[in-house]
Amino acid sequence: MHGGIGTPATPGTAPTADERTRDRTRDRAATEERILGAVGQVLARDGFGAVGVNAIARQAGVDKVLIYRYFGGLPELLRAWGESGQFWPRVADLLGPDPQALLALPAAERYARFFEHFIDELRRRPLTLEILAAELTERNELTAILEAEREAWGEAAVQVLGGADFAARPHLQGVTLLLVAGVQYLLLRSRRIRTFGGVDLHGEAGWQQLKQAIHVLARQAFAAAPA
Repeated sequence: MHGGIGTPATPGTAPTADERTRDRTRDRAATEERILGAVGQVLARDGFGAVGVNAIARQAGVDKVLIYRYFGGLPELLRAWGESGQFWPRVADLLGPDPQALLALPAAERYARFFEHFIDELRRRPLTLEILAAELTERNELTAILEAEREAWGEAAVQVLGGADFAARPHLQGVTLLLVAGVQYLLLRSRRIRTFGGVDLHGEAGWQQLKQAIHVLARQAFAAAPA
């Protein structure tokens, strides 16, 4: 018999109501995390056509009733997964270990650092790359949910990067779109090839070269006169 977190119960005594509540909350959080992890594993391994409550429950090793109880159903589970940061890095993840320091940087430097973190976060998500590749050939209501989550992410990112700058410089939207798409494309290509355009996509030096190019592009994009 155990008591609260980090504090063993006195031998021979029953846990209190608060201790039982904490245990249930902790158990549910762990189960939810396992279910969310299973979503990505099933998607990457079997594709969108095979994603269903039964498959996810088997992968997570839980009763499918828990998925309905905790999330409501498959669409809600996909939305929760999309928002969890396991699939797509949250804007907060891209601000780095010291968000206030990044936000205090000049606009062009903040923009370039944000994209550096974006590259790093996607590089450490091989499951995400598998799912992005599958999205190119499989289109259904589940892919639409993930696309909607990324659109919301883009709107939030613009505000962090400088909503006023984007409003005054309409070209920044196009530059940002090309960078987001370009990073994804190069990472998808890196799953099958090592070198693209003379840049080693499997090595740190190659990605550092691309990050430096983003810094140059950011300075030029933000230096352009407002419309």
